[in-house]
Amino acid sequence: MTDTTNDPSTPISARARLVALIAMVLVIVVCVVSLGWLASTRSVEALGRSGSQAQLQTERDAAMAQAEQFLLRLGTYGPDLLDDQQQMPEYRSRVVEVITPKFATSFEAEAAVAEQLVAQAELSRVARVFGSGVSAIDEDTATVLVAGSFTDSYGDGEPQAPSAFRMEVDLVQIDGTWLVDDFSPLTRPGQAPPDPGAPSSTEQPEDEAPEDEAPEDEEDQP
Repeated sequence: MTDTTNDPSTPISARARLVALIAMVLVIVVCVVSLGWLASTRSVEALGRSGSQAQLQTERDAAMAQAEQFLLRLGTYGPDLLDDQQQMPEYRSRVVEVITPKFATSFEAEAAVAEQLVAQAELSRVARVFGSGVSAIDEDTATVLVAGSFTDSYGDGEPQAPSAFRMEVDLVQIDGTWLVDDFSPLTRPGQAPPDPGAPSSTEQPEDEAPEDEAPEDEEDQP
C-alpha cells in the first residue's frame, strides 16, 4: 500500500479548511477593531490640537456653529428692530453675544451704518447659510469658512435676488466658548444697497455731450 501522508497532492479535508477560514475571519475582525480603537483614541497633535478624534470633532462642530450663528445674526435685520431712537438694540445685543470684546468695538460702527440704512430706506436683510467647514484649529483659535447669501428688500417691495457670499471667520476660545474675533470675504459679497432712486454714478444722459468735445461739423475759422 502506498503512503500518501506526505503527498502534496492529497486534498485538505473540509474540516481543516473550515478551521483555517474561521481563524482568518477572527484575525480580520481583531485588526478592524484594533484600528477603530486606535483611530478614536490616538492623539491628533499633528492637526494643531491634542486629544481624541471625538474631542476634536466636538470642538470643530462648536466653532462651525458659532461662525454660522455670527453671520446669521450679523446679516439679518429690518425696520421691525428699530426703536424710538432709530436704533436696533436687539440686533446689536444678539451679535455681541457671539463676538469678542475687541471685535465688538468695530462692530458698533458697522451697526450704526446698518441702522441708518434701515431707518432711511426701510431696508430688510435676511441671511442664509448653506454650509461651513473648519480650515484650521488649535488649542484656542480656529478659522471657519462659511458660504451663504444675503437677500434684501425695501419697504413693501419684493425681495431682490440673493447675493451669495463666502466668508472666512476667525474665532478664539474664551473660557471654553468659541467667539468670533474677525471675518473677511473670500469672494465679493453683496455690497451695501444704495439709496433707492439715487442715480448711478456711471449713468450719463444721452443728449448731453462732454463739455470738452467740439461739435463734429464745426470747422476751424481763419
